[in-house]
Amino acid sequence: MSGVTLTVHRSAKEIGGNCIEIASVSGERLILDVGRPLDAPEGAVDLLPETLDRQRPATVLISHPHQDHYGLLEEIPEGWPVYAGEATEKLIRLTAAIRGKTVGCRFNHWRPGQPNRIHAFTITPFVTDHSAFDAHMLLIEIDGRRFFYSGDFRRHGRKAALVERLMATPPREIDVLLMEGTNLGSNKSTMAEADLEKEFVELFQETPGRVFVAWSAQNIDRTVTLYRAALKAGRTLVVDLYTAEVMELLAEHGRLPQPDWRGVKVVVTGALSRMYRRTDREELVARMARNGIPARALADTPEKWVSMIRPSLIRDLDRAGVIPNRHDAWSWSMWKGYLASEDGQRLQTWFDAGGASARHIHTSGHASPADLRAFAAALAPKKMVPIHGVAWDEDATGFPPIRRLRDGEPMVL
Repeated sequence: MSGVTLTVHRSAKEIGGNCIEIASVSGERLILDVGRPLDAPEGAVDLLPETLDRQRPATVLISHPHQDHYGLLEEIPEGWPVYAGEATEKLIRLTAAIRGKTVGCRFNHWRPGQPNRIHAFTITPFVTDHSAFDAHMLLIEIDGRRFFYSGDFRRHGRKAALVERLMATPPREIDVLLMEGTNLGSNKSTMAEADLEKEFVELFQETPGRVFVAWSAQNIDRTVTLYRAALKAGRTLVVDLYTAEVMELLAEHGRLPQPDWRGVKVVVTGALSRMYRRTDREELVARMARNGIPARALADTPEKWVSMIRPSLIRDLDRAGVIPNRHDAWSWSMWKGYLASEDGQRLQTWFDAGGASARHIHTSGHASPADLRAFAAALAPKKMVPIHGVAWDEDATGFPPIRRLRDGEPMVL
């Protein structure tokens, strides 16, 4: 075959597990993400797509630090170069450390907003709005062809202005737009993160006792939302050791709440402290303890606290006498589907037993169907290859000309 070749090895018909190849006329290859499939069993290995040739050299680009985009890095051949944002590398390594693992590959960092030469390819990364910190879209130029990879994105988070700016002055003459469609065919909430903040303020003000919130420590937008809402309601945001570590790790990458800020406390619990000691990070526990509180502090002045909650904290809270009651409230601030998981049910049972009121306050990390269409129209590609979605065959109206690919099917331009 002659020409530039695009192959979606995985994600043509599913959400997550992204693994996409662009090969030049001379055979040089870029791999866009090496994501772990969302339905992969715990501990499963050898999950790279069979159609991905591992014998020939390739360069891997990681769009953002979510497992369904980088989770198979440990399976790529040794020596394949890896490129990502600097904060993305930090979060990937932190996630591995929490699990007692290391990341063997060496990362190269690109310059966001600027063309980066990688062999024969020119890559321009654009920081975008997503529930993952340091998420990027990628413009890829090779042999006179221009590809645009959306990665995962939205238009209603705290970085929405970045997407608006790109849509106002988009890169032109795009041959292929590779675009995610997670929310296509769904009615998930896509309210603005700023509106979410208002809902949290109302919840904090109307609750006479403590408010517990379950959210992902790496969803930095949500941490910022909860911190701002807590300040407005005259409360203190309490985070666990892991969330405090994430906040500290990203301090140089934006004005983000820090463990030693006014209105923030770190709850130092036995289970997490032991985990950090097992992974040779006793120093972090000691450092966080300087601005820390014991779990039993949450039993006093309950109207003062907005506390992170996760299943791993329950035993320590129980032992400290921090038991939910009818004066308390709790919020599941993640996708509602996760509430049906074992962890979600454990939390719900704990709060139901104490009579705490429940409120689901959340917004999606992905673009709404309307915003997907508006984004595609703004870029006006010659062709669009749908990825990272399950409803493309039922809800494809209103998009530029679509070329539907099967996993592993090459397309030559």
